[in-house]
Amino acid sequence: MIHDIPKPKISDKFTIEDIHIIREWTYERLKDATSEEKCDYYNKSVPDFLKARMLPAKKT
Repeated sequence: MIHDIPKPKISDKFTIEDIHIIREWTYERLKDATSEEKCDYYNKSVPDFLKARMLPAKKT
């Protein structure tokens, strides 16, 4: 079963902490899901991932 948990709030600067928050949110959503449900979830997420806005590289 995939849990319906509200999306977490991510900071404007997208920090390492935000990555931890997203990973925890994803774990909580999928912790009771079957392998088939997880596979479906990730397959449906790929198009959204590919459309995501890329962040510009930092100049050093």
